Amino acid sequence: MNIKNIFSAVAAAAMLTACVGDLNTIPLNPTDVTSETAYGADEEGYVQGLAKIYFQLTSNNTQDLQVADGGASEFIRAFWSTQEVTADGAKCAWGDAWVNDLNNNTWKGDVLNDAVYAVYVRTLQGITYVNEYLRQTSDDNLSSRGVSSEVAQKIQSFRAEARFLRAYFYWAALDTFGMVPFSTEDSPFGGGYNPPQKSRTEVFNFVVEELKALAASDSAMPAAQSNYPRADKGSALGLLARVYLNAEVYTGTAMWAEAKATCEEIYKLGYKLAPTHAELFRGDNGENPDAVGEFLFAASYDAESNQSYGGTTYLTLSTLSGDDGAINITGINGGWAGNRVPYEYVQKFFTDVKNPDYGTGAYEFKDKRAGYFYIKGRTESMQDNLNTFLNGWSCIKFNNVPHDTDPVDYSATAATKNFSDIDWPLIRLGEIHLIYAEACMHAGGDASVQLNALASRAGVSAPSTVDQDYLMAERARELMWEGHRRTDLIRYNKWISGYNWTYKGGNFGGQDLPAHFGVFPVPSTELSTNLDLEQNEGYARP
Repeated sequence: MNIKNIFSAVAAAAMLTACVGDLNTIPLNPTDVTSETAYGADEEGYVQGLAKIYFQLTSNNTQDLQVADGGASEFIRAFWSTQEVTADGAKCAWGDAWVNDLNNNTWKGDVLNDAVYAVYVRTLQGITYVNEYLRQTSDDNLSSRGVSSEVAQKIQSFRAEARFLRAYFYWAALDTFGMVPFSTEDSPFGGGYNPPQKSRTEVFNFVVEELKALAASDSAMPAAQSNYPRADKGSALGLLARVYLNAEVYTGTAMWAEAKATCEEIYKLGYKLAPTHAELFRGDNGENPDAVGEFLFAASYDAESNQSYGGTTYLTLSTLSGDDGAINITGINGGWAGNRVPYEYVQKFFTDVKNPDYGTGAYEFKDKRAGYFYIKGRTESMQDNLNTFLNGWSCIKFNNVPHDTDPVDYSATAATKNFSDIDWPLIRLGEIHLIYAEACMHAGGDASVQLNALASRAGVSAPSTVDQDYLMAERARELMWEGHRRTDLIRYNKWISGYNWTYKGGNFGGQDLPAHFGVFPVPSTELSTNLDLEQNEGYARP
């Protein structure tokens, strides 16, 4: 189903085949497939409706999508691909046309790219689910169904979480596409209504106001660190800091003071850096209090109850091949031989890496974050063939082995794991420290405590100079493969020109991108079925 039809339909409240954290529920009766019949006087249906929205982050369901591979259509996997495979730190060996277009920055407006399409549909579909959820949980509807005051109070908290998820989807859409079809619970719906596209600035303003309201002391949003892995006030402030960080890109007006002040509000909430960087990305990170203590918002994955071919399963399985013995390395059964890090990225940002031995897989390093690479049997350069998996360095940052367990000792369990248990850290304190440092650089202030903490955890010296070059490199190290890179390079004015990376623009040595590549095209399927949609400037219509 295309976006036009999705917006015209009433979102069903029945939960799909997974749950998020403590949103464990049973499926609704098969006859209860409409919003009007899914909700009653009991809390259960409202929890299920909220779970459906959370599941939009990790769903492989392709009922409403025109894709051949459900795993590739998952929101987190698709958004990661548009952020990382298009940039300097990741290249995928698969020969699919859409993958090659991301690798080489050669996508077009009149040719459908599966990852770009999935980000578009998943975000706007999620917004539609939220709008319908808010309609169905209005005071009038709750009263007419005989919902008790106790349950109604809980539902106010659910509504706040749903609004946060809508803000998150709107942020991802405006970051990726610029103009976004815009609607809320108060918009017309059904009967073929097409929401109008709004500018980046208009959507930005809406997101900012929503997040400020949700973070306010009198909001129904759960308190910070009280609702893992679901959203809370810390999640709202974390996303707000990220949005302010990129305000100049989105609106033309920088908001460094606002970004700085938002980070300072977050610092009052008690989040702490995990003792080690690696434990943030291990199979027990959702159960490890040290890791959870750094997370402001995360997507929950579980090998048994929330199975997905996207997310952390993707970033665990796609980094090794079956011949690498992945069970004894990353704690999961199999290998997809896909994503690698270009050696040029390692050279530029992990300058302490020395003497790689591709026979034994050994190399020297000081920065503990450089310990994620796997190079045994690899060839250093991708120049001969971008689509040869063994060209480049594998990155095993996402690792399903529990943080306090030896991979070999875990191998028997790993043999039973076809999916990941690793929660995806969508917003974490390490990112907030870097936002704060960048805001202080522009607005004034001292972020030495935050930067020194990151350096200390990594086992390296504190920075002597904090400028854009340092922050660009430190974000490359601290946030490698966490879905930030394209946005970072755009903010630093390094995306279109001024910085070349491996296969940028289709050349091994890199070349400038067309000026309109700051946003992706509206997918051709949506343009062909909804003539009211405008294509982004510079891209052709189908």
